[in-house]
Amino acid sequence: MTPRDPQTLERVKAILEEISAIAPGHAVELRIPPFAAIQCVEGAKHTRGTPPAVVEMNAETLFALTKGELSWDTGINEGFIIASGERSNLEPLFSTLSKKIAS
Repeated sequence: MTPRDPQTLERVKAILEEISAIAPGHAVELRIPPFAAIQCVEGAKHTRGTPPAVVEMNAETLFALTKGELSWDTGINEGFIIASGERSNLEPLFSTLSKKIAS
């Protein structure tokens, strides 16, 4: 298990806060183990068990997506991003986020 570096934790939490602001909701659970997880994207809310849509990646992948250094498709194809369920394609969200951060 990767130690929870405080600086990485803060960066992850800041990015996840931005994602929550851009795409509020409960349809997708976005997991960045071992740092944090959020629910985002409009849609049906789940209350028990595994949500209908889950996206998981490590912190380095999250940072690369956010900076526009990694595309969603490459992340999926290379196995850096694991996404399942309806609404689990977060490419538009990360595209918006990377443009927002770049400005």
